[in-house]
Amino acid sequence: MDYALKRFLQLIPILLGITFLSFLLMYMAGSDAVTELYTNRGIEVAQEVIDARREELGLNRPFFEQYLHWLWSLLHGDMGVSYVTGEAVFAAFLRKLPATLLLTVLSVVLTVVISLPCGIAAAVQRDKTVDYVLRFVSFIGNAMPNFFVAMLLMQFLGIQLGVLPVISGGMDVKSAVMPTLTLAIAMSAKYLRQVRSAVLEELGKDYVQGAMARGVSDRIILWKNVMKASLLTIMTLLALSIGSLLGGTAIIESIFMWDGVGKMAVDAINMRDYPVIQMYVMWMAIIYVFVNLVTDLLYHRLDPRIRLGVSRQ
Repeated sequence: MDYALKRFLQLIPILLGITFLSFLLMYMAGSDAVTELYTNRGIEVAQEVIDARREELGLNRPFFEQYLHWLWSLLHGDMGVSYVTGEAVFAAFLRKLPATLLLTVLSVVLTVVISLPCGIAAAVQRDKTVDYVLRFVSFIGNAMPNFFVAMLLMQFLGIQLGVLPVISGGMDVKSAVMPTLTLAIAMSAKYLRQVRSAVLEELGKDYVQGAMARGVSDRIILWKNVMKASLLTIMTLLALSIGSLLGGTAIIESIFMWDGVGKMAVDAINMRDYPVIQMYVMWMAIIYVFVNLVTDLLYHRLDPRIRLGVSRQ
């Protein structure tokens, strides 16, 4: 409990630093949110109207006054209102969050289903045909950026075969297939190699050789010893993936018009909707801090060497 509290307290200054830097960067962006709003709507207004609107939103105040006001409101559960829609930012965020949660769960499950058995097979069949094929496929998957994979899937599955909708029509299974595949292909290609490396590292250790010398079954060694020892590495990879996906994969959500947190952030950036952008930054920061905290605590719980301060080498 003392360890968890200590780690949590250490993360508070990090969160405050992120809020300050993100607010400062938006303040220094060089474009005015009110002017951008009227420009995007194709409305020409007098400078007096723009000045009045800026005063109403508090954009004419000094930087530190704006930041402290925003931080005080945040601590009281108020994330402000959107400059574009006038809707409460937190309410809009909660409305978009289920779509991102669904995409996250589907992508992580598919990634585990693909990368875990393939990574184990590549390690067990090291330097054999299966290993070479899987490593080649992994290399191709890593070489292709997400947006390119998305376009390929849209071309073949959406346009040529017509089995899936090109643009999301809502949170239904068919609409979720292509964005899920896009994210899972990239993650699986990366994690296949990581799982392979983790399993190979354990297979080369003395305790494995000793178990084999005693006649212990290869299956038992692999699943009861090697996989258990590799769990920490695999768990870390999954935790980082979940954090990234929960933050909203903005490009993929925008390509498929998936109405999640990432697409909301892209739209807000285009419209210079600073309260929404700040909400997104805070969400990303909280997710990564929380994921790292949970991962640290799990490491501390699962590996006695960490609790005792002993090197894992």
